[in-house]
Formats: sequence, structure tokens, C-alpha cells
Amino acid sequence: MSKGESSNMFRTFFSNPTVGRILGVFLLVLVLYGLMVGIEENARSLENHQNIARRIGEWGILTLGAAFVIITGGIDLSIGSVVCLSAVSFGILLENGANPVVAALIVLAGAGLIGLFHGFLITRLNLQPFVVTLCGLFIYRGLAQFLSLIDFKRLLDPALRGTGRILRDSSRDVGVGGRGDLGWFFWLQKGDFLGVPMPMWIFGILALIAAIFLHASVYGRYLFALGHNEQAARYAGVHTNRYKVLAYFLCSLLAGLGGILFLMKINSASPSNAGNWFELYAITGAVLGGTSLRGGEGTIIGILLGTAVLPLLKTLVIFAGIPSDMEFSAIGLALLLGTLADELLRRHSEKARKGA
Repeated sequence: MSKGESSNMFRTFFSNPTVGRILGVFLLVLVLYGLMVGIEENARSLENHQNIARRIGEWGILTLGAAFVIITGGIDLSIGSVVCLSAVSFGILLENGANPVVAALIVLAGAGLIGLFHGFLITRLNLQPFVVTLCGLFIYRGLAQFLSLIDFKRLLDPALRGTGRILRDSSRDVGVGGRGDLGWFFWLQKGDFLGVPMPMWIFGILALIAAIFLHASVYGRYLFALGHNEQAARYAGVHTNRYKVLAYFLCSLLAGLGGILFLMKINSASPSNAGNWFELYAITGAVLGGTSLRGGEGTIIGILLGTAVLPLLKTLVIFAGIPSDMEFSAIGLALLLGTLADELLRRHSEKARKGA
């Protein structure tokens, strides 16, 4: 191969929009990490690194779900509320003596049904994903608050029926009910393996499965085709509605898993604020990782890097002594920069194609 051919291959590789996005977010992660470890000695401790890895794992699980939906050209604004409803439902089941494995399966099944419901409204009734999931954001949090009002012991125990009100005056925090048989569940959230927190392991395993599905199977290519041009994909014989429903199902299912881990993390969940802003974290991580809001573009390695940005940014804010109220401004700025980068890369790609 001649020197000129090598140079052309080099330019072609680095002019690829996908490569550009991955390199961009990789450099951003390096800069944030360098600032964090350089600003405070405690930031270099093993404990801090484990805390960051645990947060990356927790948010990464949700980010994967959001990415599936965004790749199809959709959006899910209900992720945080599904996390809340799942955490509250799991806690209520535990409080009332349910087997933890059965309770977790019930919660995951319920979360999956929410995703199927979203997919049905979007594909069969042609409702806009933004509207459907925005309504879900309010509905599921309200449902979580209603469930916390119910005194299930009075409702389910015949001996207690009629002895008092079934509905409480106000919603309450829901906990694990003092259960002593949750060791494995606590380990999945608070434990570690080879020094790496378990949520990071869970995220890594799920990311590997997602990478195989998206990048090494025909079904993943169908999702990308759906987001790139839904009409063309339909004409090509792709069951677009089926794959769109699948994306929303996976997103809500992973949010349900996130809700279970959330309850295991803090032992209780408040219906009023559990999962608040989690949809923002998930969407921001996906977009920063190169998952285009227009649909049809995204990589798992980009999502892995994009997910790391906000935990690093949050930790940097803490160690730099910046008021915590500025955290949301930093997140908003990061999302804006990610969207701007996506637009600039798209224009550059279009110019390159026209020039060719």
C-alpha cells in the first residue's frame, strides 16, 4: 500500500461521523477524569473510583434502554417514573411478605407491560412518543403515590378489615420491610466482584448483550433502519411496528431493573422524588455517546463513554466545591453540547458525501 493510499484511509477513518463522536466523547471523559483526580487528593482514592463505577452502572442500565428507543427515532420521558413505580411496588411486595425473587419478577413483568403499552399507543394509535411518555411520566408517579396510600395489611388480612381506613391521608416512603432474606439483592447493588461494584458488572453484561444484538444481528440492523428511514424500512419488509414496540419494552424493562436496584441502594423509596430526573440522565448519556436524536445512529461503546460523563461531572462538581444547584446547569450544558456536536457532524458528513 502506497503512502498516499494510507493517508487517504487515515483521513477516511477519522472523517467518519461515528468515529468522530466516539473520539469526541472519549476526549471529554479523559478531560473530566483528569480534572477530577487533579483537583483533590480524595478524588484519587479507591473508594471514590468505586462510587463512580457504581453510579455509572446504575445510570448506564437506564441509558441502554433510552438508547434503544432513540435509535428507532423515538423518545421515552417516563423512565424516572417507571423507576419510581418499580421501586415502590417492589417495596410494597416485600413489606407484605412476598418472596423477593417472585416480587422482582412481578415488578419486571409490570415494567415490561408499561413498555408494551407505550409501543401499542405509538404504533397502533399513531400517537407521538413525546406525548405518550410525557403522560406516562405523570401517570406512573401518581400511581406510585396512590399505592403508598393503601394499607395493604388491612386490605388483605380478613381479621383487620373494617378496623380502620384502608387509604392513608398522605403518601409515604416505602422500604424493604425489615426483610432478612435480601442478601443477594443487596449484594447486586452494594457488593462488588474483583473490586468492581456489581451495578457496573450488570451494566457491562447488558452492554455486551446489547452490542451483540445491535451490531452483530439482523434485528439490530432493523432497529437502525427503522430510525434512519421508517418508510423505507417498511417497504423493505421490516415489521417496523414490532421493532418499535420491542424498543419501548426493553427501555421500560431496564427501568424496572433500575427501580429494584434503587430500592436496594437506599432501603426506601419516596413516591414523590424516587427516580427524579433519571430520564434526563439516561437521555443525556445516550446523546453524549453519539446516539442521534434523529434516530438510526448509535454505538454501544459510545453509550458506555457517554454514560461516564455525568457521574464524572457530578463528582467533579462535588470536589471542586461548586454548589450542587449548578449540577443541573452542567447537565443541560452537556446535553446542549452533545446535540450541537451531533448537528455539526451531520452537516460535515453531508458535505463529504456531496463532495464525493
